[in-house]
Amino acid sequence: MDSRAGGSTFAGMPTIEPGLIIFIALAGVTLIQIFYYTLLYSRVALYKAPVKQNSIHHPVSVIICARDEDENLARNLPGVLVQRYNSSWEVVVVNDNSLDDSKYILQELKKTFKSLHVVELTQEAKLISGKKYPLSVGIREAKHEVLLLTDADCVPASENWIQIMQDGYDEGIEIVLGYGAYHKKKGLLNRLIRFETFHTALQYLSYALAGMPYMGVGRNLSYKKDLFIRNKGFSSINHIPSGDDDLFINKVATKKNTVVVIHPEAITRSVPKTTWGGWLRQKSRHYTTAKYYKPKHKFLLGLYFMTQFIFYPLLAAGFIFYDWKYVAGLFGLRLIIQAPVLYKSMKKMGEQDLWPWFVFLDMWMFFYYLIFAPALWRKPRPGWS
Repeated sequence: MDSRAGGSTFAGMPTIEPGLIIFIALAGVTLIQIFYYTLLYSRVALYKAPVKQNSIHHPVSVIICARDEDENLARNLPGVLVQRYNSSWEVVVVNDNSLDDSKYILQELKKTFKSLHVVELTQEAKLISGKKYPLSVGIREAKHEVLLLTDADCVPASENWIQIMQDGYDEGIEIVLGYGAYHKKKGLLNRLIRFETFHTALQYLSYALAGMPYMGVGRNLSYKKDLFIRNKGFSSINHIPSGDDDLFINKVATKKNTVVVIHPEAITRSVPKTTWGGWLRQKSRHYTTAKYYKPKHKFLLGLYFMTQFIFYPLLAAGFIFYDWKYVAGLFGLRLIIQAPVLYKSMKKMGEQDLWPWFVFLDMWMFFYYLIFAPALWRKPRPGWS
């Protein structure tokens, strides 16, 4: 081995320029990103709801768990109770040890809406934190086989939410994944929250369309009561504070029993956090469950996370240390594939106003991962999300 000013090399082997190494790394990362957008995320962009010859109206039980949510119940619950649905349905609200006026608001709503069934919990469940216990009680109290879950801070986008979500069921289907979005508000934080929510949905919906379902969100999720009972409910994850939606679906969802519903009238919307601190706490809590996913899901999600995280640092280094024309070509290639996938997906999910910002929002994801990556290894905190 020769020692020279340019560094040590094996005899006869040329020194590889650092700029070339950076460019090769950037090319590899770009190709992996293109793989995800073309083979996975494009499935949402190109999604068309299957045409059904006969649509069955299944009896449905909508389940909502609430703790100290009096304002949200007063504002959002009527939007659930006025659904137009031509079959038997009910709304089960589990009021979990609330100390505010939730009880009285529910009593008043019950006078007007006979489909409302209220379950009052006055004792805490020992060794079970989060929503798992009240949700289990709500499922037990539900009269119907098809369960449709949402939260007290959510409101359906239309009066056809129940109809469209339950229409996803067919022979052999036990899980229907929907999109739980956030209301549009002014300001940068709102755009960041909504883009991250859209980005997460783009992932779990596309994976499900590819036959690899790995999670759902409790703001808009449906599954059958028998599936819950057959798998002994949340018994295997009761020790984890979160996970009543994503970890349960990760455990029971398969290629054959899961479908998605992507429809502008089947979306639920909730009020986003208005402070950076509130959002940071919310997202940090959610990410503590990802470590419990199945190995194949952790690998695929981790590979995308890693390549998206290092893409922009490599891009910047490439512009500095290599020929900018080749580096710009890689960036342009990724952009050409990414832009239409995001545009069509955002349009389907009612988030098209974010598209003009997508390059900035995509760059922001580097900082997003930098902030929230530690939560993947952090121990979950007990309590409600």
